[in-house]
Amino acid sequence: MTLTSSSIAARRPAFPGRWVGGASFVVGPLLVLSGVLLRARFGFLFPAQLTAYEHHPDLMTASYSLMSAGWMLLWPGVALLAARIAARFPETAVWGGVLTVLGLFARVFHAGVDHAGFRLVTAQGAASATRTVSETYGAFHVFSALNAAVMGGWILLAVGAYRARILGPLRAVALALAAAMPLGVLKGTTAWSVVAAAGLCAALVPLGVTALRTGPAPRPATVAGRLALVSVVSVAMFLFGQAG
Repeated sequence: MTLTSSSIAARRPAFPGRWVGGASFVVGPLLVLSGVLLRARFGFLFPAQLTAYEHHPDLMTASYSLMSAGWMLLWPGVALLAARIAARFPETAVWGGVLTVLGLFARVFHAGVDHAGFRLVTAQGAASATRTVSETYGAFHVFSALNAAVMGGWILLAVGAYRARILGPLRAVALALAAAMPLGVLKGTTAWSVVAAAGLCAALVPLGVTALRTGPAPRPATVAGRLALVSVVSVAMFLFGQAG
């Protein structure tokens, strides 16, 4: 069973809306999978990741950037999916949606630590950066309390989506496999990483396509205007961020 036109029309949430939520379903998982695959040939633990960055800085920057952007961009889709589950199973929707979004916050925090580790490589070299990371690895941070949410949220969301008949059994299992994605900082790719990212794509990309195609299509002029606005705002935000 997949998301149907009638299930989209029923109680369609105003926020984040089908356009933002549908785009999130499509773009987020594909970015995560791209990031996972780009660093698949390097070792899993942080010494290998730091060494890989020293020798292939552009490739590793692209990999980590794509993956962190993918996790961040998934939150509107998660919000939309939780809202639709809530039409039939509000308790499951609340717990699954909240825990999954908190897990995405933790992933973004990990991305910040990854960035700091790579900056150490640029400043000191991989050997020195590895020593520093080794001495501080496992230090307390408040986001460590969200490790269970990183994994458990996807499972609850998958159960809710299956019970609400938004996803069939195979795609619900595929969504739950996102819980298998390794968590923590400066982690490379394993077979489970690929399985988890592919599961996200299998579960959510078709859901996004359905959401985007269901309902009235905007006029071409409206689409062009919105794309232009998004482009201008994105460039302005990028330049503002670079200015510090």
